[in-house]
Amino acid sequence: MTPAATDRLFSTADVRRALIDRREIALFDVRDEASFAEAHPLFAASLPLDRLNSEVVVRVPRRATPIVVYENGERLAPLAVSQLRSLGYTNVGTLEGGLDGWRRAGGEVFRDVNVPSKAFGELVESRRHTPSLSADELRTLLDSHADVVVLDARRSDEYNTMSIPTGISVPGGELVYRVGELAPNPGTLVVVNCAGRTRSIMGAQSLVNAGIPNRVAALRNGTIGWTLAGLTLDRGQTRRFPPVSAQTVAAASAAARAVADRAGVGRIHRERLEEVATDEARTLYRFDVRTPEEFAAGHLRGFRLAPGGQLAQETDVFAPVRGARIVLADNDGVRADMTASWLAQMAWEVFVLDDALSGEPLVVEEGRPDDATATPQPRTNAYKRPYEGTDNPHSAMQAYLDWEYGLVAQLERDGTHGFRVI
Repeated sequence: MTPAATDRLFSTADVRRALIDRREIALFDVRDEASFAEAHPLFAASLPLDRLNSEVVVRVPRRATPIVVYENGERLAPLAVSQLRSLGYTNVGTLEGGLDGWRRAGGEVFRDVNVPSKAFGELVESRRHTPSLSADELRTLLDSHADVVVLDARRSDEYNTMSIPTGISVPGGELVYRVGELAPNPGTLVVVNCAGRTRSIMGAQSLVNAGIPNRVAALRNGTIGWTLAGLTLDRGQTRRFPPVSAQTVAAASAAARAVADRAGVGRIHRERLEEVATDEARTLYRFDVRTPEEFAAGHLRGFRLAPGGQLAQETDVFAPVRGARIVLADNDGVRADMTASWLAQMAWEVFVLDDALSGEPLVVEEGRPDDATATPQPRTNAYKRPYEGTDNPHSAMQAYLDWEYGLVAQLERDGTHGFRVI
């Protein structure tokens, strides 16, 4: 796939081979998000035509990146190609036959959104047998005032909307960094929840991988499981993690570094990063994985906000160019190392910037962070996620869980993922 291939037709075999070989490619579904969520290839990313001009420059920073667009008979792909060319992209093409062509060629089709991360989470549970407990089991522990702390690994706005009683908001990338303050007694049971399964599993397994002394469990099926068990969720809670002591940071830093090393995460210094950033043959994503408040107070120029838990959950949103390089930064390495450990297992070439925020002038910006994809944006004909909000039918919640259980089998049939689990 060279610049000479501009406007060519990419076959399903072309796309699959690039994915398997880990060569750079961005596969975009230019229909609306609801249509995308009904059916798409595993590593396709949603980029509706009406959002292409405003999003693609951030999501695909290198203009020579091979980009393949598709639809399903709506005649949107030629318009997308034209828009991309007008923005200076030089290696653009359409998927031969669109989505139906992918199916006819034997390509596996997936439902929902953020599927690579969700499928990976299910693979982690199946390989590592991540400990979990049911909603009824947790309710019994809470009613008996057992020594248990519930940590909610979702975004803070999701937590504010609905949460498990007693739960504390600790977005997933913060868990290893902050758990020492939240559960200082090794006898405390640490339960991690999200709305469904992925962030519960990956959050709990992060703590297991880091070797914390506490017993750890994921809340099976998250707030969906709690609701389906007939239990009541809290609304409007604001409980949040406390500051972290130097002692806690030191212990978390050593643990996170060990996990990153096991996963094969690379290390990079500023001088080398400057060289890598000028490599015109490769796409480079630079993400600051701290909290939005820390990012706003000062960050390295060229780094976008991508809180660690959300980056691991939404790789298709933050980094749609499969095969790209990723560099992560934070102020002490814990969150960067833990996030990088997951990305490396998801077959990304990922590096942590050593001594990222020391001895370097930081950028302080007014207003919102400079990453248009860091927070949820209004979408035309958006997919109504069955695991968010409080008014979803129980049948939709159960159907979503049933779908997630089948993702490992779909991964095997698809065969393009390259995932491994440490």
